[in-house]
Amino acid sequence: MGLFRRSKPLHERLAEEGGLVEPSARARPPFTGVIGETGIHGVPRERQYDAVVTTDAPDVEGASARFVALEDGSLMVDEGDGDLTPLADAIEQEVKRPYRATAVRRGATRWAVAAHNLQVVELPEPGGDEVELAVRGDERTLVVDGNRAFGTFPDLEALASGDAVIRATRLDGTLWEVRVDRL
Repeated sequence: MGLFRRSKPLHERLAEEGGLVEPSARARPPFTGVIGETGIHGVPRERQYDAVVTTDAPDVEGASARFVALEDGSLMVDEGDGDLTPLADAIEQEVKRPYRATAVRRGATRWAVAAHNLQVVELPEPGGDEVELAVRGDERTLVVDGNRAFGTFPDLEALASGDAVIRATRLDGTLWEVRVDRL
């Protein structure tokens, strides 16, 4: 190296010291996979449950249970054995009926129960078990069990005020779980 030669040119050193450019990559610590700033984790997901509780339910059988509690207090069991009333009683301290609940055994008698509120309505027969109606201005798109259908479904359309996508899934007979997403 020459007698008057510097490790970096003067203009680069002055720019770094003045904060005009970032220091060279060698000056930064190596990336370890941990991001120090909170909140940098991507797009947040929609919350899946409104409440989660734990309870003791020694009479409930199986490893998991899924059920819907209706406004009148009756339970529609999708999965699970035995009397699920203790699980429903535990989650009803946090969530009002109607709701859909999922329970998982966490020990010999301990259960974790999570639930989210539902909108349950009585609808006439549309000719399927799943209905989706998209309303945008004067346009209506109706899909029944994955197949496009002609016309509209006035009872579903009445649930939306303005542009929306209305999804309905049959619970039992004329009872439907409905979700309205505004556009």
